[in-house]
Amino acid sequence: MGSPKKQKKKFSKPSHPWQKERLVAEKDLLKSYGLRRKYEIWKMNSILKNFTRQAKNLITTKTPQSDKERSQLLTKLSSMGLIGSESQIEDVLSLTLQNVMERRLQTLVYKKNLAKSLNQARQFIVHEHITIGDKTITAPSYLVQLDEENKIQFTQSSAFVNPDHPERLMPEKKQDVKKPKKDTEKKSTEKETKPKKESKKEKPTEAKKEKKKEDKKPTEKKTEDKKK
Repeated sequence: MGSPKKQKKKFSKPSHPWQKERLVAEKDLLKSYGLRRKYEIWKMNSILKNFTRQAKNLITTKTPQSDKERSQLLTKLSSMGLIGSESQIEDVLSLTLQNVMERRLQTLVYKKNLAKSLNQARQFIVHEHITIGDKTITAPSYLVQLDEENKIQFTQSSAFVNPDHPERLMPEKKQDVKKPKKDTEKKSTEKETKPKKESKKEKPTEAKKEKKKEDKKPTEKKTEDKKK
């Protein structure tokens, strides 16, 4: 028998430490749910495995005791918001890790707009600013039931009860500012608008061409007279 002061682990580590697909998936979960350590993922994963293991055992067995345990498991999961009220035991096997992560207190505090970010929601919970009804919960991984979801609020002694508190104000979305056109575009437009300059060299008209021909004729006659 172990020491009563020492708590047992509530999760099991992965079987292999170096698995690329698992490491990439865990990295994405850390970012998307504002987690600090990977053991939080392993803890939620062990809870999910416990539910699926019970469901697999209850599907194969058909006894009065298994029927009782089946109804108890379904009511428990429906109260946690993981499955619907009319779901069957086979629906438990389709649960994913993301379904369990969505029921954490940290994510629900962020979704209720009580915090600007997931990291801030975690800070509020750890610093005892969040209560569920009359209970002050300091565990961000607390799985909230459906009945408790509407009772999530700030403690009455907290300064964040005021919705106008600067830490509760949501950042406004930046409006898209139209950038000024480039100088090259301006130059191109100016060139198009300017009238074209007339060329200095004018093309010879037909009248001038005729005059030149007449000037050439007497010179030709002089050359013939000299020959004679």
